[in-house]
Amino acid sequence: MQTLLTSGAMSRAGRQLALLLCSCCLAVAVPGGPAEEGCPAEPRQAARYMAAVYEHRSFLSPDPLALTSRKQALELMHRNLDIYEQQVTTAARKGAQIIVFPEDGIHGFNFTRTSIYPFLDFMPSPHSVRWNPCLEPHRFNDTEVLQRLSCMAMKGEMFLVANLGTKQPCHRSDPGCPSDGRYQFNTNVVFSSNGTLVDRYRKHNLYFEAAFDTPLEMDHVVFDTPFAGKFGVFTCFDILFFDPAVRLLRDSEVKHVVYPTAWMNQLPLLAAIQIQRGFAIAFGINLLAANIHHPSLGMTGSGIHAPLKSFWHHNMESPEGHLIIAEVAKNPPGLVSTGNATGKMDPSHRKFLELLAGDPYSEKDAQDVHCDGAPKSTTNASPTFNSEMMYDNFTLVPVWGREGHLHVCANGLCCHLLYQRPTVSQELYALGVFDGLHTVHGTYYVQVCALVKCGGLGFDTCGQEIIEATGMFEFHLWGNFSTSYIFPMLLTSGMTLETPDQLGWESGHYFLKKRGLSSGLVTAALYGRLYEKD
Repeated sequence: MQTLLTSGAMSRAGRQLALLLCSCCLAVAVPGGPAEEGCPAEPRQAARYMAAVYEHRSFLSPDPLALTSRKQALELMHRNLDIYEQQVTTAARKGAQIIVFPEDGIHGFNFTRTSIYPFLDFMPSPHSVRWNPCLEPHRFNDTEVLQRLSCMAMKGEMFLVANLGTKQPCHRSDPGCPSDGRYQFNTNVVFSSNGTLVDRYRKHNLYFEAAFDTPLEMDHVVFDTPFAGKFGVFTCFDILFFDPAVRLLRDSEVKHVVYPTAWMNQLPLLAAIQIQRGFAIAFGINLLAANIHHPSLGMTGSGIHAPLKSFWHHNMESPEGHLIIAEVAKNPPGLVSTGNATGKMDPSHRKFLELLAGDPYSEKDAQDVHCDGAPKSTTNASPTFNSEMMYDNFTLVPVWGREGHLHVCANGLCCHLLYQRPTVSQELYALGVFDGLHTVHGTYYVQVCALVKCGGLGFDTCGQEIIEATGMFEFHLWGNFSTSYIFPMLLTSGMTLETPDQLGWESGHYFLKKRGLSSGLVTAALYGRLYEKD
């Protein structure tokens, strides 16, 4: 299936895409303990495979800036690898065919270039060397971590993806060679079920990682499996950039992505499970995402995400790691196209289409509804205000009353909301827009339409991080985006992921439709990326 966000697939006005409602479940394992699955096991079908991801609470160096020995570094890393091995054993009992571990899970973080050196394994190129570290442990020096990972894959008889720090010596004749004579990379490794090193990916979009180098040539890694075909690989911050994440998915045979991450949650738009799920929906793939678990640092949120269904974990209270195991489709069911026959549409969607067609219905048809054709002096007009959200200056309008049509614009982007509420809660919601260059904690250009619950009743609280809400909505959210790369995000109270009922392009606008929320709305957003403006 072609991905949803290719330019050709996304530029056809009039296309509507339907998504089916579904429930979520997860499997949980405490380090050393059994996994408890929240969904009953079903007989595996030939068209499906069993995947596992582990959110790991890692043992960290007490002082990552201090110099240490290779022996001391290995002692700490082996403590983390012991937990990995327990999870592989548990996953194997459940029939997992692939397992993914998080970024920084073995060695930790916050090192300097010098202090991380004892934690680095030597990394030969899998393209030039065929190697099974478990069976050939003495072939290369400083490969103890690779050896243990290889043995885990072989013992568990599953593909294994893990993240570690690696080193590669370089010569002064190499113009990119650092002054200390070595490259240091944030590296994902892939082992086959017999322990052979299949491939490695070196992180390209580093996130304030002084200990590591950006590879001179970008890795675009795709590996093949006997149980599900091709998988792509990238790491953490990479997910927000065209290279390598989007470029990988131009290969129409890549239906699955393994994604180690160490993600610090930032609500209301970029919690880990939000961007993970949005990416899976947008590209019509399975995303196997393993995050690190350090709630005190805001780090949690992992999942096995398909376009129509997610198995996820987000827990800011528990000190323990969690194993998620799920059966997923080899060819993930994508977004189903629906017709434009108005006779089969609910009234709200018919009104949405009328608004797009420039046929605004008047207040005698729906109270508190305002659009471009309504008198600008109407007493129901909402005031426009500005508030900081995600370090960006959003322009917003409050969402008042039981129903209405609102719009708000910034630069070239206009966002619209058509909504109904069964009851009006004592909470402030706002519709916000941002069209510009994000410059804090990374530089990248975004176009965003977002319906968010504010932190309080004051306009200045809109954009604050909240996780609980009671407000129920039935709504269409849309905007005249100038990018085809748009990630739908739908989050309700208690960090619960929801599935849009319908989304896609209509008359040059991208829309998201939702009815029947399971709990109060926290965030509904269309998060667009204009990579060419970065």
